[in-house]
Amino acid sequence: MGVTTTGSHSQHISQQFNNDLSELRNQLLNMGGVVERQTADAVESLISSNSKLAETVREKEKDVDALEMMIDEDCTQLIARRQPAASDLRLVISIIKMVSDLERIGDEASKIAKMAIRLTEEGAAPRGYVEIRHISDSVGKMLNGALDAFARFDVDVALDIINKDQNVDAEYKSAVRSLMTFMMEDPRSISQIMSVMWVLRALERIGDHACNIAEHVIYIVKGKDIRHMPLSQAKALVDKPK
Repeated sequence: MGVTTTGSHSQHISQQFNNDLSELRNQLLNMGGVVERQTADAVESLISSNSKLAETVREKEKDVDALEMMIDEDCTQLIARRQPAASDLRLVISIIKMVSDLERIGDEASKIAKMAIRLTEEGAAPRGYVEIRHISDSVGKMLNGALDAFARFDVDVALDIINKDQNVDAEYKSAVRSLMTFMMEDPRSISQIMSVMWVLRALERIGDHACNIAEHVIYIVKGKDIRHMPLSQAKALVDKPK
């Protein structure tokens, strides 16, 4: 199939192929918007002790699972029909992987909602909500930034998301140390503090999945697999001229 090249991706003579690729991108961004809302609502349900909102978040998990299956099937059909090569194949394969990350973010949001319901029933934890709010803000910005990097094929933004993940990891570890000290000083709070720690762990994992999406963006645009690399090495590889 003939192509003309624009930027880092091919523009195909077949307008339908262009449309198919564009639709896949839009579907992934739509799913990203759903899990962004799910994550924000899960945290809000915990902070505000809103069990009804938490139940809504948990019900939304079915919709996220359905979106994952639909996009996976559309990717499979596109590969079978069009047999994409080079950057187009990287795009389709990366979408399949990013969809998996988004589905797992939905799972983590559901876990947060479950903890919100538990804390509403048991009574609010005496500590940890400031840390939840702070880390949730950070990972929310990471997820939004990763989706924006994908929408614009922006490598610089993707690298910034990877850098932010290191900060979130450090904040998570610091919060856990503080909460463990508090539990030892006040054993009566163990159950509630453990729930808070599960929430923080879920948020940290959401940050990891946002980081994965950013790494896939770099693979799409540059054809470089930077997974498991130190950030400095990844930057050097991305900046290296072809």
